[in-house]
Amino acid sequence: MIIQNMKILNKVTFAAVLVGLSFTQLSAQKAKAKPAAKAKPIIFAVINDGKTVEPVAYVENGKLVQPVSGGEEEAKISLFHKNYYKPGPAYRLIFGGANAGTVTVKTSDPKAECSANMAEVTIASTRAKLKGNVMALATNVVATKKGSGVRRLPTAAERKEIEALVRSELIKQNVDQSAAKVLKYQNLTAVDVDSDGTAELVGSFWVETGSKSRALLFFIADKADGKYSFGYTEFENVEQENVMSGDISDVDTGVYHERLLDVFDFDNDGVAEAFTYVQSFEGAGFNAYRREGGKWVKSFEGSNYHCGY
Repeated sequence: MIIQNMKILNKVTFAAVLVGLSFTQLSAQKAKAKPAAKAKPIIFAVINDGKTVEPVAYVENGKLVQPVSGGEEEAKISLFHKNYYKPGPAYRLIFGGANAGTVTVKTSDPKAECSANMAEVTIASTRAKLKGNVMALATNVVATKKGSGVRRLPTAAERKEIEALVRSELIKQNVDQSAAKVLKYQNLTAVDVDSDGTAELVGSFWVETGSKSRALLFFIADKADGKYSFGYTEFENVEQENVMSGDISDVDTGVYHERLLDVFDFDNDGVAEAFTYVQSFEGAGFNAYRREGGKWVKSFEGSNYHCGY
């Protein structure tokens, strides 16, 4: 009787073990079924004198896609930090469309009030001197085409030619001729998007159209037959009443102006796209432009929320 009871007990114990093993295996299978999301190829803006990065776009199947924004739920932002902001691994610094050093994450905080999906970084580069309107890109995208590496100030002749085009465009946009004579600019940069030895010029100009109004002009200019012409322009009138701070002088510092980040051939077609940055009071806007049929078209428009003004 005791032996029979022992046999029964052993069978029950063995069955329990099997159930336990099955449960453990099932749990393990479930755990394996939900791996952490793999980090996608991504492009960052390198801003604030090279001290900060924020996401511009994911690269998916040769296209730019809006990444996680700082205004999304905390879980998404935390996962983004886990995938992209782990201290140590370095991103490639893109300057003039070519590799120019490394960008290494120092620290980040997914709960930061005004920089939830941004990170503080350090730059290692012998060529790129990032300050003010001289910004750059950082990426983990694998590039098979070597960029030109050209990024410089325009020559005196290039500047003179461009300023004539800018004045003509402003007058075309009904800016008073006297105002158009006094040109101001955020930046004017020469790059070479297709490595043909001829520079494209990307610029952000503005004029005072009144004590409480400004006219802004962003453009990409191409050279053909020895002369420059605009391949793309974006014009905007800004009135003080429409400035969130209520002070038009904030626009003069760069708010609302579209400025060059850099150029980068992320899709490896031999012609780099131009990436730009638009500062606002509640975050930043990011645009990308590609050359099509001799003109430039906006191929991507994204944004990153920071915090309320």
